[in-house]
Amino acid sequence: METRKQIAAEKKRCNSHNCAQAILHTYADIAGISEDEAMNIAGAFGGGMGNMEGTCGALVGAGLVLGLVNKDKAAIEREEGKACFDSPEREQARLKAKVKSMKQMRQIMTKFQERNGATQCKLLKGVGTKVVLRECPLCVSDAAEFLEEQISCG
Repeated sequence: METRKQIAAEKKRCNSHNCAQAILHTYADIAGISEDEAMNIAGAFGGGMGNMEGTCGALVGAGLVLGLVNKDKAAIEREEGKACFDSPEREQARLKAKVKSMKQMRQIMTKFQERNGATQCKLLKGVGTKVVLRECPLCVSDAAEFLEEQISCG
């Protein structure tokens, strides 16, 4: 059976998804959204965010998943009566989820940088240097691997 990281990489390899879509679509069930929503949400993040060769789309996709996964935990607390809308408890739950997502994203970015030598699409693809550091499907695979580590530690 294929792993999620293999599935995500294949979505990019066959060019049916941009890098962010490949990640978010593969983890849509964990993120609590439909596959169609995943495709729409991540649609603008290809080619390093709007084709501007900025942050790798696979990393952006991982960040989107983290935000949705951690948000769901805050929503569950609210539904269980632990926090109410617009209450100090609700705001504290939002802040806690945000801080957790940011810490997890930093860990993903650090590991990605260590493995690949860059987090910027332009550098990974060798634009301007003609030295490709990592092909897109492998970037997707790496981002998925590091995302899964964070979700499982969650």
